[in-house]
Amino acid sequence: MLWSKSDEAKRKKIDSMYLRSKAQFPEVPEITAEDLREKLKTEELVIVDVRGPEEQAVSMIEGAIPSMDFERNMEEYEGAPVVCYCTMGHRSGLYAQHLQRLGWEATNLKGSILSWTHAGGELVDGDGSTRRVHVWGPRTSLEAEGYDPVW
Repeated sequence: MLWSKSDEAKRKKIDSMYLRSKAQFPEVPEITAEDLREKLKTEELVIVDVRGPEEQAVSMIEGAIPSMDFERNMEEYEGAPVVCYCTMGHRSGLYAQHLQRLGWEATNLKGSILSWTHAGGELVDGDGSTRRVHVWGPRTSLEAEGYDPVW
């Protein structure tokens, strides 16, 4: 996939911000958005969105479940690999670390939903497919071209 120069600059900023967060959960394995898209074609994974309800209302990765639903029904997912995401990867990295301590095979989506947009990933809201993505303001408005930031 080819990115515009502005998208390339955004991807570098996402990577830089994520790398600073990664120091807080260095033992948590990570997966890139591109690799996750490929894995989803052949593997059963539990994708857990650890963002808040107001963020999830804007959009979620297709097939993901909110962390609250995951926690209410953990026994239903027992033994399945879990991939966690948030906006950029900090909250999801900490959540994956927590799940690992509970014995789960948990991975963090590197760069989270923002990287997902750069990989051309599908997002959904209550009405179906969407190009909207929740960010926390201009500083984190690093979504790929063609996606609409909401804060």
